[in-house]
Amino acid sequence: MGEIRPRTEVGGLPSGVLNRRTFRPEIFVISAAALLLEISYTRIISFKLYYYYTYLVIGLALLGLGSGAVIVAISKRLQRTDTTTALARCVYAAAGTAIVGYLAVALTPLDTLEVWTGTRSAQLVAVGQLLVICLGLYVTFLPLGMAVSLLLARRADDINRVYFADLAGAALACLVVVPLIAWVGPQSLIAIVTVVLAALGLYIGAADRAFVGRRAVQVVTIAAALVVLVPAFDGDAAPEIRTEESKGLRPDTPTAASEWSALFRVDALPLPEATILYHDGIWGSAVWPWDGDPESLTRFDDDDRSIPFAALGEPPERVLIIGAAGGNEIAAALHFGAEHVEAVELNPATARLLRGQFADYSGDLTEHPNVDYVVGDGRSYLARSDEAYDLVWFVAPDSYAASNAGSSGAFVLSESYLYTEEMLREALDHLAPDGLVVMQFGEKDYENRPNRTARLASTARAAFDGADLGPLSERVVVTTTVEEGFFYGGSTTILAREPFDDDALDRIVAQASEVPNAAVRYAPGRPGDDGAPVNQVITLPDDELRRFVDAYPYDIRAIDDNRPFFWHFTPFSQVIADLGEPLGTVDVEIAIGERVLLLLLGVSIVLAAVFLLLPFVAVRDQWRQLPDKATSAPIFALLGIAFIAIEVVLIQRLSLFLGYPTYSLTVTLMAILLSAGVGALVSGRWHARPRRMLTGLAIAIVALGVLYSFVTPWIEESLQSLPTLTKAAIVVVLCAPLGFCLGMFMPFTISLVARDGSPAYVAWGWAINGFFSVIGSTLTTIVSMTFGFRSVLFGSVVLYLIAVVLLARLAGRHPSPPSEIRQADEDTLATVTA
Repeated sequence: MGEIRPRTEVGGLPSGVLNRRTFRPEIFVISAAALLLEISYTRIISFKLYYYYTYLVIGLALLGLGSGAVIVAISKRLQRTDTTTALARCVYAAAGTAIVGYLAVALTPLDTLEVWTGTRSAQLVAVGQLLVICLGLYVTFLPLGMAVSLLLARRADDINRVYFADLAGAALACLVVVPLIAWVGPQSLIAIVTVVLAALGLYIGAADRAFVGRRAVQVVTIAAALVVLVPAFDGDAAPEIRTEESKGLRPDTPTAASEWSALFRVDALPLPEATILYHDGIWGSAVWPWDGDPESLTRFDDDDRSIPFAALGEPPERVLIIGAAGGNEIAAALHFGAEHVEAVELNPATARLLRGQFADYSGDLTEHPNVDYVVGDGRSYLARSDEAYDLVWFVAPDSYAASNAGSSGAFVLSESYLYTEEMLREALDHLAPDGLVVMQFGEKDYENRPNRTARLASTARAAFDGADLGPLSERVVVTTTVEEGFFYGGSTTILAREPFDDDALDRIVAQASEVPNAAVRYAPGRPGDDGAPVNQVITLPDDELRRFVDAYPYDIRAIDDNRPFFWHFTPFSQVIADLGEPLGTVDVEIAIGERVLLLLLGVSIVLAAVFLLLPFVAVRDQWRQLPDKATSAPIFALLGIAFIAIEVVLIQRLSLFLGYPTYSLTVTLMAILLSAGVGALVSGRWHARPRRMLTGLAIAIVALGVLYSFVTPWIEESLQSLPTLTKAAIVVVLCAPLGFCLGMFMPFTISLVARDGSPAYVAWGWAINGFFSVIGSTLTTIVSMTFGFRSVLFGSVVLYLIAVVLLARLAGRHPSPPSEIRQADEDTLATVTA
C-alpha cells in the first residue's frame, strides 16, 4: 500500500505543527492583555468622563469579546483558515485596534451632561460623540474575543487546559495591574500591551509563509504603536486625554504635577492662594502654603473646621483624620493645639505629591513630629487601632472619584463603607470619654434637599439604637455653612457617646456665629429648624420616622455594609418614571448616576442583541440543525450572568475586609479566576460521571452561598485588625472553593455541545454567555443598590442551581464520553506504510 501522509489544515500548515503547538501560552497572554486593557480603560474613562461611565468599559469589553465569538461562529472564511494563521491575524489586529481605540477614546470631545440637560441638537451631538468612544472601546476588544473564541472552539478536546490557561492569564493580570498602573499609568500600560500583542502576532505567524509575506505591514503597525503610544512613558509626547467639557481640568490647564494611581488621577493646579488638587479632573482638595508655625494658621479661626474644636472645649490629645488629602485638616488640628494627629489618606498619588514635590510648600506636614501620615483605608486603620481618640474626623472622604473609582477597578460601584451603620459604631467605640465623631462634607441645597445630612442622621440613629447608646437626639449637633456659586455649602454633624452639656452647646453656638454664613441647624434643647427633614429624622418617634422616610421624595434610609450606597438617593422606579423628562439643573447627586446605569443597561441589551445574537440570522439554516439549543442556550446565559454577579459582590464586600479597595481587585479577582481555572483544569475527570459531579456542585454552591452571606460579615468584623497579608491569605482561602466549583461549569458545558462536532456551536454558546455577562455587569449593580449584596448572592446561587438542572438534562442526552475524532485528526504525526 502507498504512503499515508499527515492531514493538513487549510492554508498548508501540517497538522503535526498544529499539534505540537498547544496554544495554551498564547491564550494565557491574550487573556492577560484583555484584562490589562479593560482595567486601564476604566481608569482613563473615569478620568475623561465620570466614574459611573466605567460600566461602559466593562460592558463594551464583554461585548467585544462576545462579538469575537460570533464572528468565529459565522465567518466561513475564518472557518476555512488554519488555526495558526487565523490566530496570528486576530492578535495582530488587536494590536492595531488598540491604537485606534486609544486615539478615539483620548481625543473625542464630549460633554455627557448635554445628554440630559442640553437642547435636542446638543443631545444628538453628545450621543454621537459618546458612540465614537464606544466604538473605539468595542473594536479594541473585538479581535481579542475572536482569538479567545477561536482557541476555545478549536481546542474543545483540550478545553480544560485551554480554559485554565485563559483564566490563569486573567488572574496574573489582576495581580500586576494595580502596581503597573501606579508605576507607569494606564496610558503607558496600554502602550506596553499593544507592543506585546504585536510581538505575539509575529511569533504565532512565524511558521506561516503567507503571513510572513506581509511582514512589511506588520513592521509598520508596530512602528505606529511605538510612535503613538510608547511616548506615554514621558507623559508629554503622548496624545493627551481630552476630559469632559464640564470638568474643571482641561488639556491646556497649566498643572504643576500629575500622578496616576489605581484609585484616581491627581493633578495639581497652582493658584496664588493655594494649589488645587483635581481628582480625576474634578476639584477635590487643596495643598496650602505653610511656614511650619501653627500660630500663623489664623485662617482656620473663622472656618467651619473650628467648630469641632470649639465643641471639645480644650486642645485634644489625639486626633484621627480620615480623608487627609492635601493636609488642610492636619494643619487645622495643629493650629488648635492637637498633641498628636493620625492622618489617613486613601490615595497614594496624593501622598506622593505631599511628601515629595509639595513637601516644602506645605511646611513638611507629613514629617511634622506631631503627625503620623498614613496611606490606607480609614475603616481598616480604625479597626486595627487600640487608641482612644478625642476626635475622629471624617473629612469628606466621599469623593465621587476616590474610593468609588478604585473600589474594584473593573467593577466600580458607588458605595462608601465609611458612612455605614457598622462604621459609625466602630468610630464611637474608639472615642475617649469626652470624645467626638465629626463628619463634614458638602451639601448643595440644605434648605430644600439635605439628602446627605438626612441619610447620615438616619444611619447614626440606627447605629446608636443598635449599640444601645441612648437616643440620638441628645447626642448630635448639626451645623451648616452656605456658599454661593460653584462651591457647595458645608454640613457638619457632631456625634457624642454621652448627651451634650450646656457648656459644649454654648461653645458650638458661639463659634458658629464667628463663621461666615454658618448656622446651627440642630442642637439638643436649642432653637433650630423645627420641621426640617434632618430634625425630623433625629427627633421623630420610630413609627412616625418610618412613615416620614417612606413619604420623603428621596431615599434617605439608613445604610449598612450590605447596602452601602450612601449617595443613591433616587430610587430606580422614580428614575424610570422620569426618564423622559429633562433635568432642569445639573446635580450629579440626583438621578444622573442612576440614569446612566439605566441607559447603559438599555444600551447593553440593544448592542449585545445586535452584535451577539442578530448575526446568527444570517446562518439560521445552519443553526436550526444544531441539537439541544433550547437547553444549552439558557445554560450559557445563566452561567454568564451568575458568574459575573458573584464576582462583583465578592469584590465589593471583600474590599471592606482587605481595607484598601485596590487590594480587593488584586486579591479577590485573582483568587476567583485562578481557582476557577484550576476547577476547569481538573473538571475533565468527572465529565464521564456528570450526575455525581453536578450533585456535588449543587450542594457546594448552596453551602458556600450561605457561608458568604452569613460568615463573611463575621470575618470582616472579627478579623479586621489582622495584618494585611494575613487577610489576603484568608480571602484566597475563602474564594478558592467557590472559584473551583464555578470553574467546572463552562468547560463541562462546552464539552457537551462540542460532542456534536461543530466548533461553531461552541462559539455560539460563548456568544450567549457574553450577551448575559454584558447585561449582568450593570444589572448586578442596579439590584445591589436596590436590595443589597446578600440578595444578589442568593439570586446567583438560585441561577446556578437552575443551570445544574439543565446541565443534568443535557448530559442525559449525551451519555457517551467526548468524541476522540478531532483529537485523532490532530495527533496524526507519523507516516504509516503498508
